[in-house]
Amino acid sequence: MTTVIKLRQVSFAYNQRLILEDLNLEVREKDYLAVIGPNGGGKTTLVRLLLGSLVPKKGEIEVFGVSPKKARKWIGYVPQHGLFDQSFPVSALEVVLMGRLHPQAFFPRYSAADYLAAQEAMSALGIENLAGQRYGELSGGQKQRVILARALVADPKLLILDEPTASVDSRVEQDIYELLADLNKKLTIIIVSHDLGFVSTYVDQVACLNRKLAVHTVEEISADVVSGLYQSPVEMIEHRCAL
Repeated sequence: MTTVIKLRQVSFAYNQRLILEDLNLEVREKDYLAVIGPNGGGKTTLVRLLLGSLVPKKGEIEVFGVSPKKARKWIGYVPQHGLFDQSFPVSALEVVLMGRLHPQAFFPRYSAADYLAAQEAMSALGIENLAGQRYGELSGGQKQRVILARALVADPKLLILDEPTASVDSRVEQDIYELLADLNKKLTIIIVSHDLGFVSTYVDQVACLNRKLAVHTVEEISADVVSGLYQSPVEMIEHRCAL
């Protein structure tokens, strides 16, 4: 099976403070990987490295066999929080269309094909009826589906999500995870999450990250580990991620 992501001895530091140390990771086509770890453990830094917005201080990263920056056009990204001012008069459709913008475009110019792709992405996520509604007036779950549609509208091969259910209730959270499980039939997915109880039902592997990285199968993450993780996330993650 095709290798999508490969990290070899990757380290990264901010102002001489080591954030990530000697990370090795291989993600294959249609894998579904959850990344968990304490705040400050390096999860966001890892995501930024995979997106090409940061460069490792040591080691190599390949995404689809090239550098992350060159592979960016094949990556869909869903950030943790909405990036739009709630009062800004932008519709849900306009937010989705942003996923079709060229990175260097100054003024948005959308073709008929762009509008069709946006409408198809929204329809696939069951939100086509929200197209004309103001983004700031949508519920948390609706906003997350709009942002997900924006990530999917460019037809990515890899989907990276940073805490996609952080601001929604448990019912919406389950809906989103089931939607991602369906998307995993054709996409490789990496999801950063604190909610291992939910995500372990759907993912193939769990990567524990706290400066160093250890990857486990879901079967290796026992009920006791999940329970302990909720009670004392930092201590339990450090224990599981010991190398």
